Amino acid sequence: MSTGRDPLVASVEAAEATAAQLDRGEVDLAVVFASGTNLRAPEAVLEGVRSVLAPSALVGCAAGGVLGGGRELEDESAVAVWAAQFTGTGEAQAFHLTMGDDPDAIAGMPPLDAASGVIMLADPYSFSPEGALGRLSAEAPAVPVLGGLASGRTPSGGCALFVDDRVHEEGAVGVLLRGVEMLPCVSQGAAPVGREVTITAAEANIIYELAGRPALDTVEQIVGELEPRDRTLLAGGLLIGLVIESGQPEYEQGDFLVRGVLGADPESRGIVVGASVREGQVVRLHARDAQSADEDLRRALRLRVEALSGEPPAGAIVFSCNGRGRAMFGAPDHDALAVSHELGGAPTAGFFAAGEIGPVGGRSFLHGFTATIAVFPA
Repeated sequence: MSTGRDPLVASVEAAEATAAQLDRGEVDLAVVFASGTNLRAPEAVLEGVRSVLAPSALVGCAAGGVLGGGRELEDESAVAVWAAQFTGTGEAQAFHLTMGDDPDAIAGMPPLDAASGVIMLADPYSFSPEGALGRLSAEAPAVPVLGGLASGRTPSGGCALFVDDRVHEEGAVGVLLRGVEMLPCVSQGAAPVGREVTITAAEANIIYELAGRPALDTVEQIVGELEPRDRTLLAGGLLIGLVIESGQPEYEQGDFLVRGVLGADPESRGIVVGASVREGQVVRLHARDAQSADEDLRRALRLRVEALSGEPPAGAIVFSCNGRGRAMFGAPDHDALAVSHELGGAPTAGFFAAGEIGPVGGRSFLHGFTATIAVFPA
């Protein structure tokens, strides 16, 4: 990272620090995040990184804050650069997506043949990622998609999306990986409370019945059964976890897609949630606080390290919600330090996103208050 305030100087400094940690030879992928005064001239950021690294593929975006190396720079001027060399084992193909009036009409998606992973960065004002995620899920259901929504704006109010040698103000950019293993890590920062129940009547995003009773009555009963600490947690905002991949003998914390409870209908006793629901789906109430968010992130990271036989990964890219950081944890650097510690100091960079993309139950979704991490095995 560089905390320089001049776009060209800061990007060159960050790229040179990155290059010093790489072997000589071609750089296959560079990922760039810029914030603060460095967004006055996003083209200069791109020029600085490319002049030093000359990567085969490059993606990045404007950020409200960046992180890396155990540090988080929220609402500051900085440039973070992360780079990878695949040593002939894989390739990265950068792309730019645009969306028309029809959310399903997406142009620019490369062929997904032999894809092993996708990183996607989108402008939240001109691109709805749900359509792209649905298409990716349909065409390549086993391919993880991670990323986030750009959280920074240029002085003119536009977005800055980096792809290869271009800067775009609209759409989404990303990189398609082939022959490169990318392990997804998703921490939704919420802990399950109460018992599991099954939806017995629902339509669209409204749950009418839970366990054969009016949904609101069932929720009130579950809340009444909770310990005082859990009831206190729910006072900060009621969340509901939806099982996406059903049929398991039991469900753990990471099996639930966590969404907010948006309201209730006193007459029908139904509840409105922030996702489509269906009859037969298992749900469980969730609560979010700093402690549960910390525990969930560390647990998710340790599971990834266990999957790597205890070996630290080669590197990781972090997409952390801009509602986390000091606002959630009361101190700076929380997610950056946790990732660095749990991943054994693996080279890490990322940004604070206005929405995070990552898979739950085998499908990729857009999240909030989440940390999603692309982990690359050594």
